[in-house]
Amino acid sequence: MRILIINGPNLNLLGKREPGIYGSSTFEDYLGKMRAAHPEIEIDYYQSNHEGCIIDKIHEMGFGQVDGIILNAGAYTHTSVALHDAIKAVKTPVIEVHISNVHQREEFRHHSFISPAASGIVIGFGLESYHLALLSFVSKI
Repeated sequence: MRILIINGPNLNLLGKREPGIYGSSTFEDYLGKMRAAHPEIEIDYYQSNHEGCIIDKIHEMGFGQVDGIILNAGAYTHTSVALHDAIKAVKTPVIEVHISNVHQREEFRHHSFISPAASGIVIGFGLESYHLALLSFVSKI
């Protein structure tokens, strides 16, 4: 099984940015733990602060190159019809992930353009949200 995790804007700053909301661990540290816990799964990782690059990666990998995509689109979740359309255009299932519970935050974070296109959503479990999304793909084997 091969899974791609895509992180959007500002998520390259995990461990530094607002640790009260996002925690003090870098994503790379967490990713290492996930890979160690699941050596049978190839877990690829991509991060970009640019919407078009994220769309390009979804297009590149969304036709059978991976078994699933875990997407934390960051702020693009609340603004990007283009990401919604990219997810709808590919065959690979996409699970939307958020580290924080976006419904407990600012009103503008309560709407997701991605949710209607996603296969599922995991919200509010810190970095463990990625692991829960991964487990949902594993359970479908």
